[in-house]
Amino acid sequence: MNRFQYPESIAPGNKHHWGELHSAGRALAIAEHAKSHAGLTVVITRSAREADEQTRALEFFSARRDLPMHHFPDWETLPYDIFSPHQEIISTRLRTLATLPHATQGTLIVPLQTLMHRLAPTEFIASRTFSYEVGELIDREQLRQQLSHAGYRKVETVFNHGEYAFRGALIDVYPMGYATPFRLDLLDDEIESIRLFDSESQRTTETIESLEILPAREFPLDPEATNLFLNNWHVNFPNSPARCPVYRDISAGIAPQGIEYFLALFFKNTSTLFDYLPQNSRFLSFAGIETVAEQFWHDINTRYTDYAIDIERPILKPKDIFLSTEQVFQHLRQHPRIVLHDAAQAGSSDSNNYGILDVPNIGVESKTTAPLGKLQNFLNSERQRALRVLFCAESAGRREVLSDLLAKIDIAPEIFPNWDAFIGSNAPMGITTHAIDQGLYSPSEGICLITEGELFGQQVFQRRRRSQASKAPDNLFKSLAELKVGSAVVHIDHGVGRYCGLQTLKVDKSEQEFLLLTYADDAKLYVPVASLHVISRFGAGDQVHAPLHRLGTDKWDKAKEKAAKQVNDTAVELLDIYSRRAAQKGFSCDDNVEDYSQFCNEFPFEETADQQDAIEAVRRDLLGAQPMDRLICGDVGFGKTEVAMRAAFTAVSSGKQVVILVPTTLLAQQHLDNFRDRFANWPISINALSRFNTQREQHTVIAAVESG
Repeated sequence: MNRFQYPESIAPGNKHHWGELHSAGRALAIAEHAKSHAGLTVVITRSAREADEQTRALEFFSARRDLPMHHFPDWETLPYDIFSPHQEIISTRLRTLATLPHATQGTLIVPLQTLMHRLAPTEFIASRTFSYEVGELIDREQLRQQLSHAGYRKVETVFNHGEYAFRGALIDVYPMGYATPFRLDLLDDEIESIRLFDSESQRTTETIESLEILPAREFPLDPEATNLFLNNWHVNFPNSPARCPVYRDISAGIAPQGIEYFLALFFKNTSTLFDYLPQNSRFLSFAGIETVAEQFWHDINTRYTDYAIDIERPILKPKDIFLSTEQVFQHLRQHPRIVLHDAAQAGSSDSNNYGILDVPNIGVESKTTAPLGKLQNFLNSERQRALRVLFCAESAGRREVLSDLLAKIDIAPEIFPNWDAFIGSNAPMGITTHAIDQGLYSPSEGICLITEGELFGQQVFQRRRRSQASKAPDNLFKSLAELKVGSAVVHIDHGVGRYCGLQTLKVDKSEQEFLLLTYADDAKLYVPVASLHVISRFGAGDQVHAPLHRLGTDKWDKAKEKAAKQVNDTAVELLDIYSRRAAQKGFSCDDNVEDYSQFCNEFPFEETADQQDAIEAVRRDLLGAQPMDRLICGDVGFGKTEVAMRAAFTAVSSGKQVVILVPTTLLAQQHLDNFRDRFANWPISINALSRFNTQREQHTVIAAVESG
């Protein structure tokens, strides 16, 4: 299906147009072109969201090929924001910038807005990148200086990107561009091993032979760069007082929030993403990026006008930190470019149409007697064309559910590991797994890709940056932003104290930030910022009058011992209760998988991780033989009602009645409306009892309940 050849006759500055590339057709065209091009394929999208969608789709169409995929994410901040990007974003960006100059093949997906940002000079990353390998002799002081020069921060325990710790013969580093930290194990001055480890459990996950360390930031903060920043500050803001928070922080060697929008002050000259690209790069762009660029440039200037009035925080002019619309397209005009369109293009020598269309309306209609009727009609209409169809589910579990659903209309698709495997086979029907948003329909090629999005259109799929839900206890602080000056906190070793803010202290010739905690008798305790995990919330009452412990006494240790004894006594009591409960037998609900799956699919949103855990736990209780004893807690709007609805459905499907108790009459009416709407497709009677009902209505409802 490799019809997407880059016309060699396109001169720099000219554009060629590829039309009729709907839905996943654009990603297929990009993947096929990148496969045949011995160089980097640069794809410019209209938004960060579109870049994410295309990344997932390209992964699907390139799963079987050794085709590198580079992603240069947006900072995800608005122009001139006083917030800095997340460290994971900076990590990904630095890894991409370090890799691009040497890229020989693959794809780079970048939003147009991100392309308009100015970047650090290309030599900045190269000059601050260094590597080590097993068996190499190492000078610890030199490594310490290299890490400090690259912007890494010394801590006691490594938890986040950009940190390092020296612990005897072990050196822990969390380099940018990697998903996990590394541990160098030394034998005298020789690197005996390099291991990846989990920052929370400290357990080794993998052993490797070499390690590359990238700079910790997109800007330097060494003395030379700091002096250049301060000099450039006075040149750009001659009337700005030196007491400005940004100026003061940089003078002290601290990187304040939002410093990325002062990037140009750290360098004599800046670069652009174009400067990082290899010579034989080819450009493909989505139609309409010109309008997007003009709108983004307008937004930048509007925000500049709004924010430039603060003398305490002056800001650079847009031209110093962004490329203008004219400048970005001036760079693009130095290269030939393919423009990808949804619509068909007028027949000419500089355009091609590929006839890849949206999948027709084949959505499941659960309210009808033939939910898959539209799909059946579509497949029947294509029978003469011998259309080959690949279904795509989001996971292995969803694949089984989808296969069971298709079996009802006598479709038994063959399982394939990826797109290429299906294309290379003769199977008329296949099914695979991947988180792709849209499918495609190519009548001329006789191929159709159908995703869950086309079948269950009402389902809202929300991809999340974090792949796992946090398991950290709720009483622990997850970031410094959660701490408030004056609030009572609990130190795991020293007891209840009061948080009095951050202080910068000089340790081992370098400045580090500490949390200042005060205790009884005005005693002070300095806790490294990296040890935030040893601080937890004080939840025993009034924050203002919290009883502070005395440092150097055993009062806190005795309190912990007393609490541990009480915990032990409570545990014994609970074990007795649960053992007696486990011996009892309750009612086991029927596991009506088919109806329950259909009811779940009618939920118009994707469940959150915690909500899904609660749903599964409650359903396990209902299907089990022991009586249920479970309490679901959650804030307003966090999805508790859906948990109750699925539990109610499970009980009603087993021939039981369900009573929902609510604290107010207003909630009774609200839940009545919600339950009736959610159960509208099912033959289940739902009523309410409250003072809003007349006596006659109340008697009618009670009689209906009594009659079953």
